[in-house]
Amino acid sequence: MDRFDAMRAFARVVESGSFTKAAQTLQLGRTRVSELVQHLEAHLRVRLLNRTTRRLNLTAEGEAYYPRVVALLAELDAVEGSIATAKAAPRGRLRIDVPSPFARLVLVPALPDFLARYPDIELHIGVSDREVDVIADSVDCVIRGGTPEDLSLVARLIGELSFGVHASPAYLQRHGMPDHPRELDGTHHVSVGFLRPNTGRIRRFVLQRGEERVDGQGRNAIALDDGDAYLAAGLAGLGIVCVPDYMAAPHVARGELVRLFGDWQLQTMPMHVMFPPSRHVSQRLRVFIDWVTQLMAPAAPGGRRSW
Repeated sequence: MDRFDAMRAFARVVESGSFTKAAQTLQLGRTRVSELVQHLEAHLRVRLLNRTTRRLNLTAEGEAYYPRVVALLAELDAVEGSIATAKAAPRGRLRIDVPSPFARLVLVPALPDFLARYPDIELHIGVSDREVDVIADSVDCVIRGGTPEDLSLVARLIGELSFGVHASPAYLQRHGMPDHPRELDGTHHVSVGFLRPNTGRIRRFVLQRGEERVDGQGRNAIALDDGDAYLAAGLAGLGIVCVPDYMAAPHVARGELVRLFGDWQLQTMPMHVMFPPSRHVSQRLRVFIDWVTQLMAPAAPGGRRSW
């Protein structure tokens, strides 16, 4: 038995909650992962996991052993990484997950620059607005908008998303131009709701003009949980939408959307890259975080660019 392989298998089983998921992320057979954990328990002469048909639980010995294993493996990775990266360029597979509009309009168009700098990094990109379990899904990092809710992850601010309220010309022809944001909560106008993937609740928007403040979500006939589909609903005239400026800008320029309430300000949304805490961050993850931070950075000193 390779003791470090057994420790890695044990740690991944605990993190993912099952032998099957651990085997997938380790690229081993489930039987092999089970054997490694059994050999580790035999070596230590204690049971680390209580196994049932439905779930796994750490024993008292497992509870005490797990954090020490994590620390030891992190230290081993750090030592090996410092030696390997001293002479080598970043390489290997990097798994990230990003919202679909951000992928389509910001990240993917800029990737030729990243891959030219780091040709030995293989990117696997999940494109979704869903909540991702970074550890269980074996994802290196995620990029998300809003206030981070998973406090177990490191969150690095990379930018602010500025928003605007928009409607299609076809919608405005049918319903008229609203003069005040409070009209959106009335019966004459219809909004498209955006469902927060982690809660299923419709996102509210806050508009402010001087001392006047309006907090609402409008009267919704349809609600969606994907940014691209949400924008498409607005373009189709299904209702008023509140979208980031970087998404709306090309459609405003082509006359497909009209910005409403131009003298009102909306709250910006922070954009974060989030990854698991560790004493050692892989070189490929480190260069990606630095690169995407630079991508979202201001064109000139004095604050972050609003997208």
